[in-house]
Amino acid sequence: MSKLILTHEVSGLGSAGDVVEVRNGYARNYLIPQGYAVAWSRGGQKQVESIKAARAARELATIEEARDLKARLEATKVTLAVRAGSEGRLFGSVKTQDVADAVAAAGIGSIDKRTIEFAAPVKSVGEHEASVRLRDDIVATITLQVVAAK
Repeated sequence: MSKLILTHEVSGLGSAGDVVEVRNGYARNYLIPQGYAVAWSRGGQKQVESIKAARAARELATIEEARDLKARLEATKVTLAVRAGSEGRLFGSVKTQDVADAVAAAGIGSIDKRTIEFAAPVKSVGEHEASVRLRDDIVATITLQVVAAK
């Protein structure tokens, strides 16, 4: 087992700044190369404090603001115009940055692309859902209307 400090949020494992123990292969082959974690050390404990401070600054200030943003996100369908073939299949897939940009363009608010997760990759025209983690305890579900760009 390897002891690591997470630098990004990893679903099912923890948030940035958490110290976790994972299997050696998972750490060596995925978390560390992808930049999601660094090896734990006594000196790294100082790094934990700075990561948690940065996460707190990025997190929405109050629970009321997060609930308000959640209500606005869930009440509105976000429309994304992407290049698609005649069968309705996309050239590529919808990325989290595309969703964050569409939410900002719709005037709903700004969200961090790292907080957006898809249940399955969005590779076709139609209606899809994505979840947005606004705070550790508040998750909003966005309805995406993916349409073919002209």
